[in-house]
Amino acid sequence: MWSLSKFATNQPGRRLWRWLAWRERPWGAWALVNLLLSLLSGLVVGLQYEYSTPFFSVSAIDLLIPYGGFFRALHFYSSQLFFFAGCVHLLAVYRKSGDSPRSEWWKLIAALVVSLLLLFTGYVLRGDNTGVSAGVIAEHILVALPLLGEPLNNLLFAIDDSGLRKVYLQHVIGLDFLLLLLLWQHLRRYRVRLRDNTGTVAMVLLFSMLVAAPLEPARPGVEYISGPWFFLGLQELLRYLSPLTAGVGIPSLFLVALFLAQPGGRRQRLCLWGIGLWLGWYAVFTLIAWNR
Repeated sequence: MWSLSKFATNQPGRRLWRWLAWRERPWGAWALVNLLLSLLSGLVVGLQYEYSTPFFSVSAIDLLIPYGGFFRALHFYSSQLFFFAGCVHLLAVYRKSGDSPRSEWWKLIAALVVSLLLLFTGYVLRGDNTGVSAGVIAEHILVALPLLGEPLNNLLFAIDDSGLRKVYLQHVIGLDFLLLLLLWQHLRRYRVRLRDNTGTVAMVLLFSMLVAAPLEPARPGVEYISGPWFFLGLQELLRYLSPLTAGVGIPSLFLVALFLAQPGGRRQRLCLWGIGLWLGWYAVFTLIAWNR
């Protein structure tokens, strides 16, 4: 039976874990630096954003507000990098997380989910082809959830009734507060100094200056619209399965495996197997959707 310890003893696995262990501190620092950049740039963009006219508002930020395009790009790319670096940091410290209380492990996994929701609501708030399509799909998935579907949709989206007002409020207040609450104990252990991460900050700033954040205007006659990169596999699954199965059941299996995968748990091996198979299977559907 495969296990994390066996994986770490073979040559490729040993090299990977040595590299991750060596980079353990930088990945955590990079995640925190990008989180701070995302929050600060999000404050600038949020003050200029109007949820009643989302696409026009985002276009005006890019074209009319001084340095608006730069701040929107900085917010977009630093948010993506925070999520990516956070995932790698969790992988790097995975073997040490067995010493933490189970509640802390659950908080970290919940923080990843909230981070993904923040990324998703950011796409929806753009009000472009990708955002509108993603919002409609998300509402259909939530409504299909028995009992809790309507309350959750009213809390997070309710786009048909409220436009993007609730999405905006959750993105700039509710989800941010929840993320910081979940990460509070973890963040207290880290002290990141700006002068130690000037290279990281400079690279993110430079990239945001050179590469504009995506914005996809309406294109008449286009029948298929790709959602966010992390949403593509789910979007493809919805072509074959019901919203309840594809949008709730299958992602729930992955989340349950993550919550139970803390080192030292009785189901650790089974959960790691399940996570690996799920990710591989999801990647296949993502590639299919990417090539449509």
